[in-house]
Amino acid sequence: MSIQTAKRLETVEEYYFSKKLREVRGLVASGRPVLNMAIGSPDLDPPKEVLQAIQDAVVVNGAHKYQSYQGLPELRKAIADFYESKYKVTLNLENEILPLMGSKEGIMHISLAYLNPGDEVLIPNPGYPTYTSVTKLVGATPVFYDLQEENGWEPDFHSLSKRDLSKVKIMWVNYPHMPTGASGSVELFKKLIDFAKKHSILLVKDNPYSFVLNDSPLSILSIEGAKEVALELNSLSKTFNMAGWRVGMVSGSANKIDAVLKVKSNMDSGMFQGIQKGAIAALKVSNDWYDKMNTIYKGRRELIWQLAELLGCTFDKEAKGMFVWAKLPRGVNAVTFIDNILYQNDIFIAPGDIFGSNGKGFIRFSLCVTQENIKEAITRLQVKA
Repeated sequence: MSIQTAKRLETVEEYYFSKKLREVRGLVASGRPVLNMAIGSPDLDPPKEVLQAIQDAVVVNGAHKYQSYQGLPELRKAIADFYESKYKVTLNLENEILPLMGSKEGIMHISLAYLNPGDEVLIPNPGYPTYTSVTKLVGATPVFYDLQEENGWEPDFHSLSKRDLSKVKIMWVNYPHMPTGASGSVELFKKLIDFAKKHSILLVKDNPYSFVLNDSPLSILSIEGAKEVALELNSLSKTFNMAGWRVGMVSGSANKIDAVLKVKSNMDSGMFQGIQKGAIAALKVSNDWYDKMNTIYKGRRELIWQLAELLGCTFDKEAKGMFVWAKLPRGVNAVTFIDNILYQNDIFIAPGDIFGSNGKGFIRFSLCVTQENIKEAITRLQVKA
């Protein structure tokens, strides 16, 4: 007997990496030595303080009970202190911070809290595919705004303002930008805030990469008047190598956080206390941690640059974040190109097409690969060149 699925599933496809990784696992199972250079899943360990904190926490009385939907007060305090120290942003820990089980969860919660069927959502092209899929799943309509290399991968506000924006409810922005590595700036954030106010749009900044190879971390909430129109998502996944822990947060004005909490409190039963204790320890680590991680990533990035040049690509050495966004020679199809590399050289790279039409002709390398494996990839390509 076949039970018909919900119509909303007709609007989305399985996530590209979910499908492609099955293919890659099949190759590995058949004995192929595939090097995965596509996924931004940190391969390094979290700070030792974090691991110790969760070990200590699991034996505490009451550790395995349901937890508060708003997280431990100590976690919210650690997030508030972190934002004050790193971004110069003051947050009320009682009502302007909501811990999340990863920022990806927050994308869904915010969308459910604010979007009705027929509402429109401004989504960057190229950009994180989840913004589009979640928008479709809740019955809203994605409206893509162009990010172009010649404009520094920043929005063209002149073109945007010519559109009919009367149905737009949310605008997603992401700087340092994934996949391009564009850094963003105070000037850009001011323009975004002014644009959101003018058109009564909820601006949601996704900010998971601000401490990876970036000397000037910024929060959009540091801009005057931002809390009137903006929320910011953040995550411990990339900064502290805690992707599998699923710890993030959303910050903003009390009324906006309350709206998201109404959704979240009906979707989960609180975050495991031990994970929260680990997150607190992470948020308190010294600056030595960031220096250590960025030294490792710098070494890897220099090797990825060599690999990209070997493939005939160009790239921006000023880009930030956990990826290298590389432009293929003119006329080369990225999807075909990466499949050829996968099957001929056993190297998996992400095609830019999966991030939107403006990603065509680009490929994306992850820095979550050891130097040894990057060197091996270079050797394979040199041998078969």
